[in-house]
Amino acid sequence: MDHRLICGTLVAQAYNAIITRLPSRLLRKCYLKMFLRDLGEGTGVQMGCRFLNGRKISLGKRNVINFDCLFDGRIYAIRTGDDVSIGPEAAILTLGHDPQSPIFANRGGEVTIGDHVWIGYRALILPGISIGAGAVVAAGAVVTRDVEPFTIVAGSPARKIGGRPRRLDYHLDFQPLLA
Repeated sequence: MDHRLICGTLVAQAYNAIITRLPSRLLRKCYLKMFLRDLGEGTGVQMGCRFLNGRKISLGKRNVINFDCLFDGRIYAIRTGDDVSIGPEAAILTLGHDPQSPIFANRGGEVTIGDHVWIGYRALILPGISIGAGAVVAAGAVVTRDVEPFTIVAGSPARKIGGRPRRLDYHLDFQPLLA
């Protein structure tokens, strides 16, 4: 067995089972700087978040990753832009199975999330999705196709329910004491 695969599995297991539960933002941030492909300046990851293959996950600047999120970078990459807010218990998947495959074959693709995207509580982003800059994914939405920039989507499957102003000029800075 490949020693890099074993090492990566151990590093991921240490974070997902132990470090993510510690109420120290500084400790989690130091570990994530080594574990993830990129961790942008000012990005905060709250307790309980899980990362599958951190080497495929790039988080932009000033992201707010709320508690208990799942980032599935097992085979394909996940990339977020700057000033992205991801609500509690959201899941971003890059890998699944082809339901039409007689051999239960894998099917997936990378996920790209633009600047100033807001993903709500318990939203589910499926493999191969691109979410355009300034878009909003409502709480509980299941995103099965790309989301256009500055669009608000909701439901299962997620559908456009509105729009968002095109001139967004904010920088996220949410650093709770113990989260």
